[in-house]
Amino acid sequence: MSHGHLFVISAASGAGKTSLVRAMLAQDPLLKLSVSHTTRTPRPGEEDGIHYHFVPEPEFMAMLNSGGFLESAHVHSARYGTAQSEVENALAAGRDVILEIDWQGAQQIRTLFPKVTSIFILPPSIDALAHRLNNRGQDSEAVITQRLAAAREEMRHVHEFDYVTINDNFDVALQDLMAIVRAQRLQLNRQVTCHASLIQSLT
Repeated sequence: MSHGHLFVISAASGAGKTSLVRAMLAQDPLLKLSVSHTTRTPRPGEEDGIHYHFVPEPEFMAMLNSGGFLESAHVHSARYGTAQSEVENALAAGRDVILEIDWQGAQQIRTLFPKVTSIFILPPSIDALAHRLNNRGQDSEAVITQRLAAAREEMRHVHEFDYVTINDNFDVALQDLMAIVRAQRLQLNRQVTCHASLIQSLT
């Protein structure tokens, strides 16, 4: 069985990352999303274990101090972390795993998984980003202003990533993301593992 591959997908808040990742998972059953742990409270419509593992801060810190996270970050007054066991088990089972994390987490993951494929999703403009955040109807004007300032800082790290797509047209951005996944699966080392007997018979 081929060992799975790790993909990191990052974006500024409001760039459409979560919707795009959800569409990727619907298209490709071999993709698995690693569900992060967080200390923040659920937003309307979010479910524990599906969108995040919502845990109190003492439980989060206990996992952090015991080395239970591959990466962790403190963002917008809340903590986020990726459980090591969940990711490693899925990869060992041959699943391709998506980590939907911020640039800080991506930096940490690169030190542990040098072959990770990292992707950054940009909005078409800062005005479009502000419009999307306002349309959510979840945050006050003050919070939106804070998120836009944070988004500018996040987008300054775009040069650290392997691939970049601009989410101006949702379907085009989705095709871009799926093309990156397919290209990685077609790399020689993975094809040799997946189709060892065929390649041996032909060469």
